[in-house]
Amino acid sequence: MEKKSSPELDRQDSRILAALQADSSQAIAELAETVGLSTNACWRRIKRLEELGVIRGRVALLDPEKLRLGVTVFVSVRTNEHNDAWLQQFDAAVAQIPEVVELYRMSGDIDYLMKIVVADIAHYDRVYKRLIKAVRLTDVSSSFAMEQMKYTTALPVLDSTLRD
Repeated sequence: MEKKSSPELDRQDSRILAALQADSSQAIAELAETVGLSTNACWRRIKRLEELGVIRGRVALLDPEKLRLGVTVFVSVRTNEHNDAWLQQFDAAVAQIPEVVELYRMSGDIDYLMKIVVADIAHYDRVYKRLIKAVRLTDVSSSFAMEQMKYTTALPVLDSTLRD
């Protein structure tokens, strides 16, 4: 299997990515000034980063509290089913549950880890019942977040990924 190489990024790309992660709604002229490029050069770099897939999209970040979705639940899932048919069924079931905002296949004792955002425990219970009705699971363990101590969507742009 051929290893995918990471695109080469330089310090200007890094500055653009950091600025866009902080505020992707700023005007291109403002962004260009922030990173020290002409408007056209900045625009071309952004287009290149989009074409390379480094920038996957631009979104609005919503406040869950203001949407009355103040409960975050981390759900650990274990299964005895390790076949393609089960995985497709599980994937399809989770795709139909908008409260599941993140899903990871894990190594170790837990097979899958979900992050679920809901209004309250009763809302989580409805999500849980939908999940267990849709797919066979061996063990489901839920942990409710008491306090969010750090949250960011910004990825670190590491110096090791940059070219000079």
